[in-house]
Amino acid sequence: MTTLVTGARGKVGQAVIGRLHAAGHTVRAASADPSALTVPDGVEVAELALDRPATFGAALRGVRQVFLYPNPAGIHELVAAAEAAGVEHVVLLSSSSVLGPDAERDPLASHSLLVERALAASSLTCTFLRPDAFASNAFGWARAVAGSLPVELAYPEAQIAPIHPEDIADIAFEALTGDSLTGRSLTLTGAESLAFREQIALLADAVGREIEVRRITRPEAERQLGTFMPAPMVSSLLNLWEAADGRPAEVADTTETLLGRPARSFRQWAHENAAAFAGR
Repeated sequence: MTTLVTGARGKVGQAVIGRLHAAGHTVRAASADPSALTVPDGVEVAELALDRPATFGAALRGVRQVFLYPNPAGIHELVAAAEAAGVEHVVLLSSSSVLGPDAERDPLASHSLLVERALAASSLTCTFLRPDAFASNAFGWARAVAGSLPVELAYPEAQIAPIHPEDIADIAFEALTGDSLTGRSLTLTGAESLAFREQIALLADAVGREIEVRRITRPEAERQLGTFMPAPMVSSLLNLWEAADGRPAEVADTTETLLGRPARSFRQWAHENAAAFAGR
């Protein structure tokens, strides 16, 4: 049985490919640019661009399961092609943002919500993995920390329960190879709620020096984030952090509850990635 992994250049996709291949499963790694893929020997590569339905047929040939990154472009055509190809199960890397009260209009949520709805309306068995904040979002602070600059935040006390990307890969592997998660919709988090200030303190411990946290105004944060993010997304993100300011984040399903293995901590992630924050 062949499993197709889309978004195969991403960290989670790469980790899922590695786990499946190491366990002896037949894997096909898909990307809009397969020439840019680095995969283990024996893993087939295929072109699949979610906004180019002409690429779907060859990529899906002989596939029974798909690990899918969410992209609403072409999703209805992809679902139809998957059904026609005999795909039985799709594991979607969605987002916890789809559970928000205004998810249809929220730019952070609507992307994944449209994909979930298309899959739910299909004949395919679907498993939705909805991670909350990734621990790796902290890479957004790497440039400031490496340059010995303060980390500037409008809401430094906003709390999240960051999940280690390797935990997501472990859960995805179970969803693709076992039956305990099949057909479920799972909100995924790390095991502890941490304020941004606490995460930065753990990074400081990992790099062996203090990191200053500087509170800035919301308009200042809007200007900074707006240099690399569309304004509606900036607004949505800041609204989310404002609502979480000083409030413990809910801990949902983790590798502990789903797989019986302790969740990897943000401290562990910080030490694993300390070099990105160390600077010269």
